[in-house]
Amino acid sequence: MAGRAYDAESKRHLLSGYSSLAHFIATDHDKTTFIYKRFDELAARNLLYLQSELAELQGKQQTFDEEDLSAAMETKQCARNYADFERAAAHDGNTKQKERMELMLQIRQTMKEYREALFLGTTLASQPRPSKRVLRGFRTEFYNEWPDKSKSFPSLGGRSAGLYDDVDDLVALKAQENQDRLTTFAQEHLGFLFPDRRSRSREGIAYASDRAISSFIAWFSTILAALLLIGAIVVLYNVQSSNWRLGLIAAFTCLFAGSVGLLTNARRAELFGATAAYAAVLVVFVSGNLGSTSLPPG
Repeated sequence: MAGRAYDAESKRHLLSGYSSLAHFIATDHDKTTFIYKRFDELAARNLLYLQSELAELQGKQQTFDEEDLSAAMETKQCARNYADFERAAAHDGNTKQKERMELMLQIRQTMKEYREALFLGTTLASQPRPSKRVLRGFRTEFYNEWPDKSKSFPSLGGRSAGLYDDVDDLVALKAQENQDRLTTFAQEHLGFLFPDRRSRSREGIAYASDRAISSFIAWFSTILAALLLIGAIVVLYNVQSSNWRLGLIAAFTCLFAGSVGLLTNARRAELFGATAAYAAVLVVFVSGNLGSTSLPPG
């Protein structure tokens, strides 16, 4: 999806609110508009409360353990045999063991909540923020900014009106893979060339097909890689000067390294490896007669 205004079909008439916003999110077949607030501050506060609650429960458990050191043999037996512990707490009416059982169950429940919150927080933290392109289109819909931005108003009222103000507290449920610079450029500036025909166009918002853009980038990258290799070979074949050949090898190698570094997500080691392999191919091509080629008269 792209936040680009253009003439569009009339959209389904819905009251601005949860129904219209849900319909807008659901009509994006690429699922890029599944954007929600993370509530990072509340999540952090909840973990702090659970953490402190567990610390208090741990202190109570340690106090009970210290009491058991000097307790009667029956109490010590409950501390080492779960069946005796359960029977004393449930059937014998032992107040101390009942308190210990209640504490154990409370620790179990709180520990479960705490670890689930930690695990979900880790998962959520790994999810990306929405891209500027998608968020721009989303906010256009959420704040009803089309066609007159001066008359905009949020689709949700009350405290929900500011849900999408802080981009750092938003999460995109669908992570976009292979988001290299070339793909980002195509999505930001060439999205109108790849309309998503599965999604109904909306006022002020154009839908671009991520699948079509990915296909274009794949073809473009393949052709560019072939041109950099074949073009370099053709040029070097037609140049006779050794000095010119050395300069062209350096120029083509820099061009190749720049293309890989700027247009792909190659890591540093992969960049060095690909560049070295490319330079080696060019050197091998000209090495047969590079040293014997005579320079043209000055």
